Amino acid sequence: MDNCKEAVKRLNEYLDRELSDEEQQVVRRHLEHCPPCLDLFRFEENVLTFVGERCRETTAPPSLRDKVQKLCHHD
Repeated sequence: MDNCKEAVKRLNEYLDRELSDEEQQVVRRHLEHCPPCLDLFRFEENVLTFVGERCRETTAPPSLRDKVQKLCHHD
């Protein structure tokens, strides 16, 4: 993959591990040889990590959890 546009287009799928093994290798090789794309990858990865950490710290209010449970168990 010599094309940065194509690498950037696949970056979210790469981060979410939604690409095939072969596609992951292609993106990984591109990142190894393209510092600007690697910088973008690291930025996106840090954003996902930050959001993931913050989401774990927050819980839904009990009233919302009760409503969701009722919807899930409604037969």
